[in-house]
Amino acid sequence: MRIELGAQKFAEGSALIEVGDTRVLVAASVENRVPSFLRDSGRGWVTAEYSMLPRATHTRSQREVEKGRPSGRTSEIQRLIGRSLRAVIDLTAMADRSITIDCDVLQADGGTRTAAVTGAYVALAAACARMFLTGDIAAWPLTAQLAAVSVGIVGGMPLLDLEFVEDQAAEVDMNVVATADGRLVEIQGTGEKRSFHRDEMDRMVDLALGGIERLAAAQTAVLAPTLAEVAEIQARGGKRRQAPPKDERQLWGRP
Repeated sequence: MRIELGAQKFAEGSALIEVGDTRVLVAASVENRVPSFLRDSGRGWVTAEYSMLPRATHTRSQREVEKGRPSGRTSEIQRLIGRSLRAVIDLTAMADRSITIDCDVLQADGGTRTAAVTGAYVALAAACARMFLTGDIAAWPLTAQLAAVSVGIVGGMPLLDLEFVEDQAAEVDMNVVATADGRLVEIQGTGEKRSFHRDEMDRMVDLALGGIERLAAAQTAVLAPTLAEVAEIQARGGKRRQAPPKDERQLWGRP
């Protein structure tokens, strides 16, 4: 598992996450506007879009733009990512601003939605840090750290982070979104080939939370320098250091 911070040059926050052979590129874009239903509410907004490259899978899939609208699966995943992120951010701290999270699956080998959620948190944190460090927002908006992982029962055994072949053979399939300290945000569980007992569900959730703890550690490691700058400003009561004036000769290129 690997997370690369700043994978895109122009986005306010971005990350490339690799979980097994699944690779998802995530970008967070900040805009100084909100949807009409939030206008003059004093609140910001976080939403997400999800797509898969045509050859992210074993065979080429048609681009959804050619179909004229996203599929039901895509719409479901977009809503999952968006509401998961909104569960860990104080929208009043970023009033009149929207952050759009774009999740593009480069390669799919199972668990694309959970990888997207985990990478989306990193991109969102980077975008929030940029706004906070530049003084565009006064308070740190994130209230918790978020990650997600798939888990299932294959051959009667609970498995973590199912790859494609395991996912196809799973008797029970589950996606778990939770905070780093173990609070559940969302559970999506399905008996693909059979029903399952409550104790089986509990074992899967416990396994997932252990995986999320490790994912959160990877997020923390990659965000550590950025969050250290945030913590420094918070320790100074929100006061930013004034940038030293530049030499006028540095402002212009060679004639």
